[in-house]
Amino acid sequence: MAMSNWLWARATGASKQRVDYDEEDSHSLSEYQSVALVVGVTGIVGNSLTEILPISDTPGGPWKVYGVARRPRPSWNVDQPIHYIQCDVTDPDQTRDELSKLTDVTHIFYVTWSSRPTEVENCDVNGRMLKNVLDAVIPHAPNLQHVCLQTGRKHYAGPFKLWGKISPVNESPFHEELPRLNLLNFYYTLEDVLMAEVKKKEGLTWSVHRPGPIFGFSPYSLINVINGLCVYAAICKHEGKPLKFPGNRVGWESYWSASDAELIAEQEIWAAVDPKGKNESFNCSNGDVLRWKHMWKVLADKFEVEYEEFEGGDDDVLIPSLEETMRGKGKVWDEIVREKGLVATKLEDIGCWWLVEIQVRFESCLDSMNKSKNHGFLGFRDSSKTFVSWIDKMKAYKYVP
Repeated sequence: MAMSNWLWARATGASKQRVDYDEEDSHSLSEYQSVALVVGVTGIVGNSLTEILPISDTPGGPWKVYGVARRPRPSWNVDQPIHYIQCDVTDPDQTRDELSKLTDVTHIFYVTWSSRPTEVENCDVNGRMLKNVLDAVIPHAPNLQHVCLQTGRKHYAGPFKLWGKISPVNESPFHEELPRLNLLNFYYTLEDVLMAEVKKKEGLTWSVHRPGPIFGFSPYSLINVINGLCVYAAICKHEGKPLKFPGNRVGWESYWSASDAELIAEQEIWAAVDPKGKNESFNCSNGDVLRWKHMWKVLADKFEVEYEEFEGGDDDVLIPSLEETMRGKGKVWDEIVREKGLVATKLEDIGCWWLVEIQVRFESCLDSMNKSKNHGFLGFRDSSKTFVSWIDKMKAYKYVP
């Protein structure tokens, strides 16, 4: 199938079949065109990559897939036809021991990150993680062709903790040629490490992908706004309260562009196999815009909770943060989990309140997809539909009621 037809079929839902996996049959599949190493396999985009890569019509395939994550393999990942490797890539020795033996890898998809209290620490740990992986794989994989690095829109706006506090900033819509901000940003560190390491192997190409707020599925993800919104709505429902918008008028009225996790995975696969995607940085968003004032009723309907319009003023000083509102709600969430028979999670792990706060309290940040389209990537998503589909998946896997 031609790349453009494949992208259109996936965007419209015409090609999203899952692969049937038989552990006994997997060892007989010796003819692979490409071998992927997905670092961050249980993350929000890593999970989508490992669902898409093994499908028979995925460009560059048939694909063999290695998936790397720090934690043991979760129950929601066990049916994916991948070779799961538990490895903490902050540890250079463990990373070398586990990954240097993967001599058949042809493509690396680096879609993980680690969060630390300061940006100095973020730069240090994330730079070391990527270097550990590349040091372990590049010298030992003779057929390695391409490295995909995923960063994000903070490349243009700065670290989350500095949003609204720095000046000057880049104006949106962001495009890939904008200069770096004059401040520490671990995304810059990752790019610098990537550029230095790929030079060590002749002909090795790279691509950098910069999504915005990601809609997807991963109970383990640090950046899953769907998780936080679902949990907040479920708590409102359980307590018999209306779904009150936890932000301000700016967040209520602003236009945002989201990035579907499957779309990001598709762009990374395209860049990995299409010559027009090599050695470039690309924004990645769905191609439309949304406003939380419209999505809020969709969220309320999905959880059958009373919908409430935002009626606050322009001053958000008196509006409590969502983190404050949810403080002390851990026992409430435990009760919901128990009553509804959900997978056991702790509120502080699944809430992502800081990420929801960014969506509901700040002026919108939009990007441009012109460069990506001009290079041949024509994927798109309907943000309203994907918002619903990811909520449905959270419900199907019993992480929210």
